[in-house]
Amino acid sequence: MAERKATASIGFEKQIWDAACVLRGNLDASEYKSVVLGLIFLKYISDSFEEKYRALVEEGDGFEEDIDEYTAEGIFFVPPKARWSEIAAKAHTPEIGTVIDDAMRSIEKENKRLKDILPKNFARPELDKRRLGDVVDLFTNIQMIEHGSEKDILGSTYEYCLARFAEQEGKLAGEFYTPSCVVRTLVEVLQPYHGRVYDPCCGSGGMFVQSAKFIENHSGNINDISVYGQDANPTTWKLAQMNLAIRGIDADLGKFSADTFFNDCHPTMRADYIMANPPFNLSDWGADKLADDPRWKYGMPPAGNANFAWLQHMIYHLAPNGKIGMVLANGSLSSQSGGEGEIRKNIINDDLVECIVAMPSQLFYTTQIPVSLWFLARNKKQKGKTLFIDARKMGTMVTRKLRELTDEDIQRIAGTYKAYAAGTLEDEKGFCAVVTTQDIAKQDYILTPGRYVGIEEQEDDGEPFEEKMQRLTSELSELFAKSHELEEEIRERLGAIGYEL
Repeated sequence: MAERKATASIGFEKQIWDAACVLRGNLDASEYKSVVLGLIFLKYISDSFEEKYRALVEEGDGFEEDIDEYTAEGIFFVPPKARWSEIAAKAHTPEIGTVIDDAMRSIEKENKRLKDILPKNFARPELDKRRLGDVVDLFTNIQMIEHGSEKDILGSTYEYCLARFAEQEGKLAGEFYTPSCVVRTLVEVLQPYHGRVYDPCCGSGGMFVQSAKFIENHSGNINDISVYGQDANPTTWKLAQMNLAIRGIDADLGKFSADTFFNDCHPTMRADYIMANPPFNLSDWGADKLADDPRWKYGMPPAGNANFAWLQHMIYHLAPNGKIGMVLANGSLSSQSGGEGEIRKNIINDDLVECIVAMPSQLFYTTQIPVSLWFLARNKKQKGKTLFIDARKMGTMVTRKLRELTDEDIQRIAGTYKAYAAGTLEDEKGFCAVVTTQDIAKQDYILTPGRYVGIEEQEDDGEPFEEKMQRLTSELSELFAKSHELEEEIRERLGAIGYEL
């Protein structure tokens, strides 16, 4: 049997994280995050610039300070005082914090895409400048060559640090981070090779990064997709901009952070692929002010829960052949409160629900709420049918509290969906079933996979039933007899010291 490989990162990225932790001191994770991620970003764009700079110097045409030479290749222009060599030279001066802040400002000035994005909080008194200098040294001395290309290493380090901060921040982190294995499952099922990719609550941009990786892994061209998104949290929105920039992904995340329901940054855009992990069971989302909104085609979402508001927003933005992959709390599969049952019924009857995957517990750092993946399509391959997958037994515990889907798990889910789309899938008791809309209607339009996949068949051990029962009752009788002996012994010992039962 092939080794089950977990998606947890345990290599070079962890070394960087452990080393950078010298900086933390008394800072909260939320404050420390912008410092570490900011330094990774600064190192990345400076090194990318330096590589191109050296190439231009060798050409000898004197264009090494021409900003257009860099922007034409998607490289950020780094002014002289912001280059890593300058930062490194001043690593152990009292002014290092101010030096980095000034570097960030000068980079923003020369690169419009980064305006008001980069962290500029390195000079604050509570940040230990000696430790800051040590971390600058750490990044200065990184030997990348043995670990792969610098872009890949710094990009994966950025992603790894996002995950670790999510772990440290607990519930607060749900705003910016979706576990990589969950995102990869969405991407492997949807396979976004080309077209418009959209996430209306994009967090730190993980959906887009994994889409780019998918294209890369399948020898596609990243330029074949256009990326759109937005996020309401200003800090998270900035994290996403930096995360995408370090990966070389050009994205339209709006001109500023904004609430998707009230300030849709892409009102006319129709996406080919929508992937999202919206906030679970969001209350007080402003329903009273959006009562007549054209997005609520299938019914007005309840004021106390935005799950079906998010879902309908995405359907509204879906292209004629578009697909949706999203994470929702399990309550959305069966809830009847606030009109949710009627909305779900209308969406099902419009033949939009293509696949529902019940996910295992403990996948998220931030919540223990059980979740499912919803896949919807405007133009389903299997009309009038829905695939149900029960993946609750999948995954491997990578820590005492955290589970991850393995590569094998993800491919099994994606392969099951592919077989369903091709019309070749056979139902597997306890795991998957293809169900007609009529049969879903008989279940009151409840979408819980367990209702449809049934119970896994137990392997016959070959022992006749009568013989098995005789053996088991005999063993049980012996256990009962032993229990009575122990009970009597306990009574006697208690009686000997003056206690009666």
